[in-house]
Amino acid sequence: MSQFILTWVITALSLLITAYLIPGITINGFTVAAIATLVMGLINAIVKPILLLFTLPLTVLTLGLFLFVVNAISFSLVSYFTPGFTVNSFLDALFGSIVLSIVSSFLGKIFEAES
Repeated sequence: MSQFILTWVITALSLLITAYLIPGITINGFTVAAIATLVMGLINAIVKPILLLFTLPLTVLTLGLFLFVVNAISFSLVSYFTPGFTVNSFLDALFGSIVLSIVSSFLGKIFEAES
């Protein structure tokens, strides 16, 4: 259970850092980031597999590059369902999903080394 909470906090911090780095993304505090992280988990568990199934031919045709678009759509859906978390454009969602992945991996490695 503590690993789940650690991952949740790391992802929420990563989301705050992403909002700081990408000008088109705004988050109104850590509580909103924590809620957005939960919504992101639900969207990644329920909606994203359906999107991946529907876009499989296009993903194969682009050799996997269309997965960036699917991640941006998922990121935009999180902002749609989370009050206090806004993404201004599709490009902000695209860059935000990439930066979130990089920052989350970086923080995950830092906290993994400490425990």
